[in-house]
Amino acid sequence: LVAGALMGAGDVIAQQLVEQRGLQGHHCTRTLKMMGIGFCFVGPVVGSWYRILDWLIPGNTKVVAVKKVILDQGAFAPCFLGCFLAVTGATNGLSLQDNWSKIKQDYLDALMTNYCIWPPVQIANFYFVPLQHRLAVVQCVAIVWNCYLSWKANRM
Repeated sequence: LVAGALMGAGDVIAQQLVEQRGLQGHHCTRTLKMMGIGFCFVGPVVGSWYRILDWLIPGNTKVVAVKKVILDQGAFAPCFLGCFLAVTGATNGLSLQDNWSKIKQDYLDALMTNYCIWPPVQIANFYFVPLQHRLAVVQCVAIVWNCYLSWKANRM
């Protein structure tokens, strides 16, 4: 639920502050789609990933946190981001060919932006935050990230 609400909030911020659509130009269906993606995809996938990561690399030492970030950012983030862009394109009604073109256009830039934001956040998250609170911490930080993703994924 938190992931859905924060994805929706990120979209509202993207539409109002970044795209400056104004209240009359706001696309409510887009916000609802982003909330649905957060609720049905982002929350369950990321929450499950954190449980798997904690099982694969147990503990919370500095070395363990670095190992988790390397696996998280080296394996999970690139796959998750590609899937996120594909899901968003599909919910926007893009054909397979158009969706693939959009992913090719946006993926590398989104991944590089990801690498500017998430490694330091995840080091702190994996080292200081208990497993049951990691998704919430990420989603709080992710409000800015979700704004970026919403803008990037919905820019046609």
